[in-house]
Amino acid sequence: MTELATTAPSSPSPTLPAASAACDAETLGAFGPLRTLITRAGVTDVLVTAPDEIWVDRGKGVERVPLRLSGQRQLRALAVSLIAAGGRHLDDATPFVDVRLGELRVHAVLPPVAVGGVQLSVRVPQRGLHDFGSLLGTGMIVAGHERLLRDAIDSGANLLITGATATGKTTLLRALLQLVEHDQRIICVEDVAELDVRHPHVVQLETRQPNADGLGAVGLDVLLRQALRMRPDRIVVGECRGPELMLLMTALNTGHRGGAGTLHANSVADVPARLEALALMCGVSERALARQAASAFDLVLHLGRSAGVRRLEQVGRLEVDADGLLVARVLTVDSEHPSVHGPPQSTDRITHAPSR
Repeated sequence: MTELATTAPSSPSPTLPAASAACDAETLGAFGPLRTLITRAGVTDVLVTAPDEIWVDRGKGVERVPLRLSGQRQLRALAVSLIAAGGRHLDDATPFVDVRLGELRVHAVLPPVAVGGVQLSVRVPQRGLHDFGSLLGTGMIVAGHERLLRDAIDSGANLLITGATATGKTTLLRALLQLVEHDQRIICVEDVAELDVRHPHVVQLETRQPNADGLGAVGLDVLLRQALRMRPDRIVVGECRGPELMLLMTALNTGHRGGAGTLHANSVADVPARLEALALMCGVSERALARQAASAFDLVLHLGRSAGVRRLEQVGRLEVDADGLLVARVLTVDSEHPSVHGPPQSTDRITHAPSR
């Protein structure tokens, strides 16, 4: 980890532009002393672990900055005010909350849940990475994958986008959805609305936390049920992590094409285990999941990050093995620069998106 001087101007990065346009001046002002970090070129995350421990990530790991807040009282006040600006509340009864401010995502945790004191995390979207073409320029998508992805969208393939935190899952999903024909209706269901798809017919649904009396919460599974009643052409779930996974797969298996979701996973090979863990939480057996998942998702797109560059590292497909369990097969895409090299027994060669 390195230390980043706050007095020296940051040189712009060719692949990670400044995020000063991520929200308006009034919203930026709500961040107080943190606003100077948010507007720096290349910053993807601002992380506050203590009043005198503030970090940023510019794509190559966290860097500590010599910026200080006056103490825990100022840090807590800042966290509470930011959450309130996003229309939610942060207090002892609700000690951790996510909100969206402009295009920024803010997460805060209060003690004693956060043992060392108030924790504040700000995810900063990178400007200029909204459209599909821009991802080609950054190296996230190589030429060999471009046709595959365009075909996947055109054919209505159902996509599961996977990767670790901060690998660009939302960025890729947003760019792909902008390729959807303008006569189609997209409904996005998210915990915190981040997709901001530039398409003429997009409906965004966002979860709601309970009020001070513990009432009125609206979860992803509830929103997904509502989305199914809203005449969607494409249904998108920002992050699958609970009961909404089974609802999404059910929808994709009953005539809804071109859907998509994201999932945290370390590789294509790890996706079955992640799906099984979520399915067991819903009381769904491994074999029942295998049939549902293999039928629901046409492609798995796995993202990774190396040396500060986010890229589509693997393309895969979910299948049911001879024992009725879910397995993932890595696909080798025809290209001068294939992104995946695997043993022949575990790879297929594809030149276009699979269709049914």
